[in-house]
Amino acid sequence: MKLVLFTQNNGPAHAGILTEAGVIDASAVAPDGHDPQATMANLIARYDEIRPALLALEASAPALPLASVRLLAPLPRPGKIVNCIANYWENAQREARPLNMFIKNADAVIGPNDTVVLPEFTEPYAFMHEAELALVFKGPSKMVRREGWRSAIFGYTCLIDVTARESGRRTWRNNSWMGKSFDTFAPIGPCIVTADEIEDPNDLWVQFWNDDQLRHNYSTDDMEHTVPEIVEFITTIMTMNDGDVVACGTNHEGLGFIQDGETLRIKIHGIGEFSVGVRDPLGRSWERGVYMGEGSTNHEAVRRNRPDAVLREASVPGVETQA
Repeated sequence: MKLVLFTQNNGPAHAGILTEAGVIDASAVAPDGHDPQATMANLIARYDEIRPALLALEASAPALPLASVRLLAPLPRPGKIVNCIANYWENAQREARPLNMFIKNADAVIGPNDTVVLPEFTEPYAFMHEAELALVFKGPSKMVRREGWRSAIFGYTCLIDVTARESGRRTWRNNSWMGKSFDTFAPIGPCIVTADEIEDPNDLWVQFWNDDQLRHNYSTDDMEHTVPEIVEFITTIMTMNDGDVVACGTNHEGLGFIQDGETLRIKIHGIGEFSVGVRDPLGRSWERGVYMGEGSTNHEAVRRNRPDAVLREASVPGVETQA
């Protein structure tokens, strides 16, 4: 099931079910909370109880056309957004790096068709996109062993980890979370796909376009530390509650700059896709295309800058070059 938050005619936010026909209003089964985040968190908490009623709605209730509603971020203000650092092999032959994470500002969330606003602040030299699979937790989940990881996961969504850079692809402020946490730097959407719809989260195809240019194009089977390991690690450190999010990292081979007037689109096959715009009050510009500079893991850049590096062939389910 694909669960969303939506508004219609500037009305209140409701829970809904996203279908091919549009959005089914589920507020009669999953009532509005005191704010949109509470609406979705309450749905997650009560999902096992209300699932039969949601399935009945999905099977028979009329859908509102997508053009008549506004989709919001399905988790507008998570209690926690935790991001894996790197966490992809990027087809290099080396030992796995230790799993590590940082916390991203939960107030940075925006949703489909919203706008990433680059800060009027010139210390970061540039801004980049990172397309990521995000795990949506049900809780309280604490000390979950990797063998029982499914007990902690409610579903999956798409997240764009917008990042301010200090130099090359180094995150601003000495690789700290500050460069990840400017307002609007966490687009999430378009829906939460419940866990039963995804057989293996480490077998998903992630794509990302800047305008119509394909940049990220990778499979989640390239993760250094898989979803079960991520669940065990994070719940060993902290309790994960209903609607908390962990982004699984990205394959940096497709990194690139973002700038004023561009449209960013993420698609994870089996989950969904959505777009956001970019606005820069300072009107700055950077080179378009896949980043090939300092620290790039793109194969062409690696062969150019580190000719002795040993690379593996990329594992991508297919190649889609058209928007």
